[in-house]
Amino acid sequence: MPVRNDHHQKTTVAPAIIAGVGVHTGDRVRLAVRPAPVGTGIVFVRTDVRDRDNRIPVSGEAVVDARLNTMIENAAGVRLSTIEHLMAAFAALGVSNAVVEVDGPELPILDGSALQFVQLLDRAGFRPQEAPVRYIEILEPIRVEEGDKSAVLLPCDRYEMRFEIDFPTPVIGNQVVDFVVDEETFRSEIMAARTFGFAHEVEALRQAGLARGGSLENAVVIDGDQILNPGGLRMEREFVRHKALDAIGDLYVLGAPLLGRYEGVKAGHALNNKLVRALLAAPHAWRKVTRVPEMAMAG
Repeated sequence: MPVRNDHHQKTTVAPAIIAGVGVHTGDRVRLAVRPAPVGTGIVFVRTDVRDRDNRIPVSGEAVVDARLNTMIENAAGVRLSTIEHLMAAFAALGVSNAVVEVDGPELPILDGSALQFVQLLDRAGFRPQEAPVRYIEILEPIRVEEGDKSAVLLPCDRYEMRFEIDFPTPVIGNQVVDFVVDEETFRSEIMAARTFGFAHEVEALRQAGLARGGSLENAVVIDGDQILNPGGLRMEREFVRHKALDAIGDLYVLGAPLLGRYEGVKAGHALNNKLVRALLAAPHAWRKVTRVPEMAMAG
């Protein structure tokens, strides 16, 4: 289990390896998380790329496509997609510095949640580092909207999240989750929530050359008013919990944990990155702090 030291940066103790298929490419990919020194941040390395710079440091500006997942790119044009579930695990477990080697253009989807990434990091172990964690403290509200979708960051003395979705199917309907973003809550209520989609959309994506690796093994698939997965859902409100999981990963491209409250309504990867960029463009609305009061635990 993790080393508990919330105010120091943290990396892994040893390398840990996992393999699986990419949800869009359908290709098998191998991933290795390796320890990294203070100041590294999260850096992905495309080990299959050898003719140019293959390191892709994570940042808000590095996100180049967020329509179906979160994709990052470096100055040499090397891209990597579907980073959000691993990024959510890094954020919730407090991993500040790590190098992630991937031998393909997309991270493995695994079971469609962050569960196996958390298990991977648990196997690697955690080591606190000498430098303190630098938090991003939200000082003024930042809001972005697109039609009936919105995402906002508000001042708060701890990291909180509220997410709301509304789908015109009785399988989902209106769902809301509101929680403190900490390790305990993530492990018990968020990490196992799987990505989801609709049967007619999956077929359209495949015709477009996407979702080649998607299956009932790594996504909840809805057809009309039915869930096609034989085992049904893993938990109550699994759909909105997964959207919250995505948001945690999408926001961690900022490179530091938040002291603030995120509220999303029907938001997705694209709107989350728009919020990240709006925050970075408003330096008066936030500051980095290294010492904070003891944060309250989730109830």
